[in-house]
Amino acid sequence: MSHGTRAGGPGTDRPAPAGRHAVVVGGGLAGVTAALALADAGVGVTLLEGRPRLGGLAFSFRRGGLTVDNGQHVYLRCCTAYRWFLDRIGGAALAPLQNRLDVPVLDLARPEGRRLGRLRRDPLPVPLHLGRSLAAYPHLSLADRARVGRAALALKGLDLADPALDDQDFGSWLAAHGQSARAVEALWDLVGVATLNAVADDTSLALAAMVFKTGLLSDPSAADIGWARVPLGELHDRLARQALDAAGVRTEVRTRVASLSPHADGGWSVRIPGETITADTVVLAVPQREAYDLLPAGALDAPERLLGIGTAPILNVHVVYDRPVLTRPFFAALGTPVQWVFDRTDASGLERGQYLAVSQSVAQADIDEPVAVLRERYLPELRRLLPRTRGARVEDFFVTRERTATFAPAPGVGRLRPGARTKAPGLYLAGAWTATGWPATMEGAVRSGVGAADAALGALGRPRPRHLFALEEAA
Repeated sequence: MSHGTRAGGPGTDRPAPAGRHAVVVGGGLAGVTAALALADAGVGVTLLEGRPRLGGLAFSFRRGGLTVDNGQHVYLRCCTAYRWFLDRIGGAALAPLQNRLDVPVLDLARPEGRRLGRLRRDPLPVPLHLGRSLAAYPHLSLADRARVGRAALALKGLDLADPALDDQDFGSWLAAHGQSARAVEALWDLVGVATLNAVADDTSLALAAMVFKTGLLSDPSAADIGWARVPLGELHDRLARQALDAAGVRTEVRTRVASLSPHADGGWSVRIPGETITADTVVLAVPQREAYDLLPAGALDAPERLLGIGTAPILNVHVVYDRPVLTRPFFAALGTPVQWVFDRTDASGLERGQYLAVSQSVAQADIDEPVAVLRERYLPELRRLLPRTRGARVEDFFVTRERTATFAPAPGVGRLRPGARTKAPGLYLAGAWTATGWPATMEGAVRSGVGAADAALGALGRPRPRHLFALEEAA
């Protein structure tokens, strides 16, 4: 299959192959998932991606001798769709899960100095699986620990189908349920900022409840953490391309779509530079602003709602030291601007020293700061957190910025997120920003791709592939 080359000269029309044909616009996780699902059902698929690689916002690049991920991405055991995706592309062994949830949390704000706590689970039923960990969690007072337990039980009782939850903010709900500012900082935001990319006050209660109910209050093992032990590009680009090739998908990178046009007979024309591709169905798996620009008139009742879905940035600070300074794979931090720190030494190919990635969500204050300013801000904090850095030399310091990393999970966002189906026959939407019920995660992206493919296959009269991930509503 071709990657980055196209059949057909300037101005030519490429006819659809025999049988049904689909065009998927966007080669992130949502688009790759939709393309694989459609191809597995026997539909001919062309996948178009404007960037020179697949993977969307979860990708890798080269910097000197290093292979660098643009940001640290993790998933949980409850992310069953993303786990299916890893299996489908043959990458599950390269992104294993913890045997048991275990998060080291360093606090620099305590009067006695740097202190380590841990959030980990026991092999007990929910909610007892976290009981011992919370009872011994040193970053909360005894009173806060008791109140956290009561709030967790109240959260477990919320009905995620209640639309009123989307209009409330999580911070107010926590305050109404006795959660102190310290409890929000040391527990609720510790988890929520990393998964939702927003603090509790700026987060829809519906999305926050979904995260905590699913991740911490559904199954004892649900929150076990997984992450790639190889560069993300190995999974989301190389292995994804291999899977697409094997499924017969025509994959085109460096190919931007100029327009989508419906036919009177129900088909579609997809115009790209030098070519127009005809298709029976189109899956639009691009960010919400790009989707708005490409949607034909009448495809959504209120397309301007897409522009109301805000975005939130994530900053990643990358530091290469001349020696090992961290003995664990990752940790979270309190009492410091630093949020989460990961050891990426082996994955990057670094042969000497240690490479740490500092992942900073809710990064509005830092996202446009010069590298020199960020260096002055973060290196002293790493010295406070990691004593071994004090005698180490910094070999490299750089940052990666994703200014629109996620959609903003603000109260009311639920009513703005469209479903997979549009009013235009044969046109479907995918992307983590669509109505998956999940926040902007790799899990949400894969679920959206499955949902769009399901809707398209139903309209095309094609049976659903038996091995395709089963969404709850499609079960």
